[in-house]
Parts: sequence; structure tokens; C-alpha cells
Amino acid sequence: MLTLKSSFLIGRGLRRECYFHPDDENKCVKVVVAGDHKETVREQSCYRLLEKRDISWKMLARFFGNDETNRGPGAVFELIRDYNGEVSKTLEHYIAADNSTDIDYQDLSRALPVLKQYLLKWKIVTMDIKPQNIVYQKVHESEGVLVVIDNIGNSDFIPICNYVDFMARQKICRKWQHFEDSLAKNYTQNRALQQVLENLKYA
Repeated sequence: MLTLKSSFLIGRGLRRECYFHPDDENKCVKVVVAGDHKETVREQSCYRLLEKRDISWKMLARFFGNDETNRGPGAVFELIRDYNGEVSKTLEHYIAADNSTDIDYQDLSRALPVLKQYLLKWKIVTMDIKPQNIVYQKVHESEGVLVVIDNIGNSDFIPICNYVDFMARQKICRKWQHFEDSLAKNYTQNRALQQVLENLKYA
């Protein structure tokens, strides 16, 4: 059994908490703290499909299975770290603080379409694409990769897009457009981000 101390807490969402893995600095453990395990079951089902496809994991945190913890069943995932060993911060962290953050917006304008193409290439469907579910992994001081760390899955009653490429790409494109629209609406104070989004319209 894994012992997850309070001091190991990395972050908290609406239904789950994320902790440092006690035995592996490159892994984290997610435990359900509110509601049922429906989201976890759906997410892990999607991961199994992706593993069968033998996808590239460059921009999606890997899932390593489940372990019992002192806080209940835990799902073990890859912990994304920057080039200097620090835990990668969410895209929300960077863009919520207007233009004075330490993110290179020119690099972000490159990284966003790269992530979109990655999702389309490997047909990775998410529940929603949100900045709090993506980390900006710095591979150098001013260069990074966007990595999805949460909210993978498909809640359709008949998840046909999990098996039909065309339907998957349509759904991904719709969700990506909603993602860009929500960034434009929710971060109006961030002029650098707004310029990035405007430029992407004509890319």
C-alpha cells in the first residue's frame, strides 16, 4: 500500500487530488475525494485503447495502473517535469497572470497548434480541453511542450468516435475550437495571449 502524506499533495480538482508518488519522483497518484469513480473508469478505458494503438506519449501523461493507498484506490500517472527537474506548471498558471509571466508567448504560438495536431494524429479524445488540464513542460528555458495531464475520455452513450477516425477528428476539432474560444473569453486581460489566439486564426 502506498502512503500518501498531506505534504505530498500537488493539486486538487473538483473530484480528485493528486499526490507525489512516495517511491518514484517521476510519478504521481490521483485519488477520488468527491463523487464516484465513474470519471476514473472512463479515463482508464480510454488509456487502454490508446495503449493498444501504440501511440506516442510525448504530449500525454502516461497511465501506469492502479495501487491501493491510505486514501483509497489510487491511479498512478507520469509526473511531468521541466528540464531543470521542477514539476511542470499548468498552462492556466502561466496565462492567468497576464503578460508578466515567465512563458515565451512566441513559443506558445508554436506549441498550441503542435498539440492540436498531436491530438488529431493519435485521435486522442478529451472530455474538455482546459488550461488547468495541460502543463507547459519547459524543455529549455524559453522552449516548451504542452502536455495533457487530465480529463481524457469520451462520455458519449455510444462512443463511436473511439473507433471511427473521421468522427474522432470532428470531435477533437470541435473541442479545440471551444478551447480557443474559452481562452479568448476568459483571459481578456492577457494581451500577449490574445495576440497569439488572433494569429492562430490566420495560421
